[in-house]
Amino acid sequence: MGPTDIAGIVSSTAGPEGGVWVIAETMELPTRYAKIVVTDDTGRYLIPDLPKAKYKVWVRGYGLVDSSRVEAEPGQQLRLNATLAPTPAAAAKYYPGMYWYAMLKIPAADQFPGTGDNGNHVPSFMKNQGNWIDLIKNTCQSCHALGSENIRSPHVKELGEFKNSTEMWMRRIQSGQAMTRMATGIARVGPDLGLSLFADWTDRIAEGQLPATKPQRPTGLERNVVVTLWDWASPTHYMHDAISTDKRNPRVNANGYIYGSPEESTDLVPVLDPVNNKTWNIEHPFMPGTPSVKDDPLGTSVFWGDEPIWDGHTSNHNLIIDDANRVWFAARVRSADNPDWCKAGGDHPSAKVAPLKESVRHLSLYDPATKKFELIPTCFTTQHLYFGHDRDNTLWTSAGGAGFPAVGWLNTRKYLETHDAKTSQGWAPLIVDVPGWGKRGEYVEIGQPVDLTKQKRVVAGWYGVQASPVDDTIWGQSMDSGFSNLDQPGYLVHFIPGSDPANTALAELFQPPPGTWGPRGLDIDGKGVAWTALSSGQLASFDRSKCKEPLTGAKAVTGEQCYEGWTVYRFPGPQFEGVDNRGSANHAYYVWVDRFNTFGLGEDVPLAMTNGGEAITALVGGKMLEFHVPYPASFFTKNVDGRIDDPNGGWKGRGLWTTSGTRAVFHAETGKSEQPRVYKLQLRPDPLAH
Repeated sequence: MGPTDIAGIVSSTAGPEGGVWVIAETMELPTRYAKIVVTDDTGRYLIPDLPKAKYKVWVRGYGLVDSSRVEAEPGQQLRLNATLAPTPAAAAKYYPGMYWYAMLKIPAADQFPGTGDNGNHVPSFMKNQGNWIDLIKNTCQSCHALGSENIRSPHVKELGEFKNSTEMWMRRIQSGQAMTRMATGIARVGPDLGLSLFADWTDRIAEGQLPATKPQRPTGLERNVVVTLWDWASPTHYMHDAISTDKRNPRVNANGYIYGSPEESTDLVPVLDPVNNKTWNIEHPFMPGTPSVKDDPLGTSVFWGDEPIWDGHTSNHNLIIDDANRVWFAARVRSADNPDWCKAGGDHPSAKVAPLKESVRHLSLYDPATKKFELIPTCFTTQHLYFGHDRDNTLWTSAGGAGFPAVGWLNTRKYLETHDAKTSQGWAPLIVDVPGWGKRGEYVEIGQPVDLTKQKRVVAGWYGVQASPVDDTIWGQSMDSGFSNLDQPGYLVHFIPGSDPANTALAELFQPPPGTWGPRGLDIDGKGVAWTALSSGQLASFDRSKCKEPLTGAKAVTGEQCYEGWTVYRFPGPQFEGVDNRGSANHAYYVWVDRFNTFGLGEDVPLAMTNGGEAITALVGGKMLEFHVPYPASFFTKNVDGRIDDPNGGWKGRGLWTTSGTRAVFHAETGKSEQPRVYKLQLRPDPLAH
């Protein structure tokens, strides 16, 4: 160990404790700071490179309860006494959330299609069990850590007295400013049935029922991770995403600031200086008339009463850094109604092909050099955004919901030259080449039946979007019915722009193979293979080069083609009772491919943000590795990127960056004092490297 390290041995009455976490946290720096490591087989640990401060150090691990917090400073050797869990219930308190929410009872497969309120109370539009699970994961779990202690053992006395837990859950989901979205979700699973199943789940837990399976302690490479945490933003705000670099070149913005997207909660963009451990906010502007979530319906909250804690106009959802360190946002900058040039009869070239009446989120640009924003109203709606690999630095966007009828982009080279949002943007419909002409021709419009002699325009709006690094095509990912509220499956979409995308682009649709469903998130590896996470509980790749049959005909419209292009890998963790065990209850919000070995597992390693498992899960050589973040409990992240600060610095010169992504950070173990956090994950060669 060196003078900036804390090291020692962890043991309990049972002997040395391997594969447990040692956490050091301080409040003496400009923002709260913590670092976490894992013990080796003999219980040894080493926490490297700690800033000078006094730390509280303690042990957390499966089979344990938290040890006493001991004060220490860098340069000190510290023997820590781990505390064995006195009961199975005490041990289970520290299990990742999915072990708890896997106890939720799912309607049996033979209950689908549903027969509605006059039958089994499963809505008739729920065609199969997968639709129900997709909704629970991609509408509920994607915003909240379902298995966290506050949700599985609800504290609701401030909301009043209730006759039963079903009534309690009905009132509970009306809390806060997200009440409309939660009410919509529970209505889609069937309000009577859905609420009764959630009530049964929390009742059984209150009576002492525990998860049927137990998590395993980290082993092998999983023990080499070093996690650094910083507070940013505030307890009333939440983050959706963070960015550290240009994802096409991880050496951009080396040692630079980290920026966050606070989505609906605020217009204040948090910034972290990880070198000096400082945070601050920059205020994102918007045009007059831009609505705020503060005006949304509000139900009394256990935590915040009747205070509307969110006041976000900009709905700042996602962000990206370009090759000149500029930050681009998917943000709302005006009201939804589009100008006439976007609509039918408008003079924009894209409007002549696919007119758009409104857009609910747009684009903006922040230049750290000038500290100024530029607002970029778009006719198309934005959700995620990624740069292409072309000379125009085209910024490709997704719209979020599957119901959006166009793919939008911004020519950033042209925009930076002209600052003209109108002439720099474009959008295109999704046209499937049913006859196999190989170029755009006459097509059947949305809502009209398929004609095998014509191409077909489809609605498959993207949630994920990514440009291929091997050609000039773009990949999109469209959500399944549980998120989209549409009677159609989720797809991967291969978009072939051509020379004039509004008039030349074609699209190919690909459904996941039978028995799987619910793609969410998207990235492309260095070979052009697409990766996504499935709500059926798997990580999946799709290699279009494996397709054996022509991608034409009626199946081209449904996406029921090229199943041979898919490879599926089960996520770790338990499965819901009575559900196909080829999947897992684990849920991943998004996927990211480490094309440049920024983490240390190799090039082109796919990683999934498995917030159900409270981990970032990597696929290496066909094996799933889980890199858990045990503190604060209910680690929940949505996206990640990797940055190389020093290409000659070994493991210390690189790492992954992410932020907490739950909408309710106050559900974490520290309650109302908890703030969103930035996480940096690094992988050293062994658990004692420094």
